[in-house]
Amino acid sequence: GAALALLLAVLALLGLLSRRLRRPQRRAVGARTLPGARGQDDGEEAGSGSLADEWSGAREPLPGGCRLICKPSALAQCLLRALRRSAALEPGPRSWLSGPHLQTLCHFVLPVGPGPELAREYLQLADDGLVALDWVVGPCARGRRVTNAGGLPAVLLVIPNAWGRLTRNVLGLCLLALERGYYPVIFHRRGHHGCPLVSPRLQPFGDPSDLKEAVTYIRFRHPAAPLFAVSEGSGSALLLSYLGECGSSSYVTGAACISPVLRCREWFEAGLPWPYEWGFLLHQKIALSRYATGLEDTVDTRKLFRSRSLREFEETLFCHTKSFPISWDTYWDHNDPLRDVDEAAVPVLCICSADDPVCGPPDHFLPTELFHSNPYFFLLLSRHGGHCGFLRPEPLPAWSHEVILEYFRALTEFFRTEERIKGLSRRRASFLGGRRRWGTLQKREASQSSSLEEIFSWKRSYTR
Repeated sequence: GAALALLLAVLALLGLLSRRLRRPQRRAVGARTLPGARGQDDGEEAGSGSLADEWSGAREPLPGGCRLICKPSALAQCLLRALRRSAALEPGPRSWLSGPHLQTLCHFVLPVGPGPELAREYLQLADDGLVALDWVVGPCARGRRVTNAGGLPAVLLVIPNAWGRLTRNVLGLCLLALERGYYPVIFHRRGHHGCPLVSPRLQPFGDPSDLKEAVTYIRFRHPAAPLFAVSEGSGSALLLSYLGECGSSSYVTGAACISPVLRCREWFEAGLPWPYEWGFLLHQKIALSRYATGLEDTVDTRKLFRSRSLREFEETLFCHTKSFPISWDTYWDHNDPLRDVDEAAVPVLCICSADDPVCGPPDHFLPTELFHSNPYFFLLLSRHGGHCGFLRPEPLPAWSHEVILEYFRALTEFFRTEERIKGLSRRRASFLGGRRRWGTLQKREASQSSSLEEIFSWKRSYTR
């Protein structure tokens, strides 16, 4: 792990020195690059109105130069009020962490540190595979607050990136959530982060079948607790696929994605800047090298470990299998995280940065029509933050963590208010209905006493 981090740091620094971190600009017709996106120098400042000029729907300014892009609704207004009151979005002092590459590298490369206390559970799946759940059990702060009025702590399901690396920001989010009264649990895929690979089957990029069983188990352990979900980077494909396939049966109250990869196929095909491409690829090869013998019957391991790009690695691992080979197009028909996005029935907040060096400029990797048309999806777009970085000077946590927890609190208050209003309307309807029924009975009694002949002359009708 230390050697991999050192190698990734050296590669990234070489890329910074040689100015080779810019990916070729593949512009769509009429598309323009946002100021502050990749290809701009790290220290260059974006204009104050640049985001609003480039994004026609970004009409909701927030502190810190951020923009909320969404479809107008009552929930959007509630979220907007909460974010405008947030101190996490206030612009902090400029520091050496302001560059997007440094933000990204500090997030992925720096050592994790002591971290929280974890209690691991292995969950055996229907096909005898194993996934791991790391429950965050400590350290518990003295001023721990309860997240809901019922007294039960809400469960926070955290999904790391698709490469299986547990970053310092994920652990920082878990510690902050534990302090705020949540019960965090980290989901690890097959063969990731020490979870043994007991069967020669790995989880594809956007296949939520394992996550469904994990959520079912979490609901079994905490049936009455609200469930929130957070994903990081490429791990957002798994969360969005789950929300789309399950729809209103996802059991999730609210979800958030930090620097999500939304156009996954284009992202694989275009490739990443070479330091990040080689760093992520090397990490995956090292993680799967211990299972090389077990994968020989299903995958061409020689070609797998000689792959020179993330696309070649993904295609060899899941498409060119010996038992059931499929095409690249078929693979993404089943694994595109937005394939069932119209079925999602859970509010989702996506926190993205305009200077993301891994995903690229917003006009390339963000499907703007999703946030303009779907009332469940909200985009918080900032000028700076890198990829999954959003760092502030130590010892403050990443500001994205504060925003996510404030977003969950705003959701809880909004749904509680809606339930209270619905309860009042139901009681009022029942009260008015009772008055109408009482008036009807009085009229019936008067009519019965005035016309006795009609009472005895009616004809009974029978139905089967």
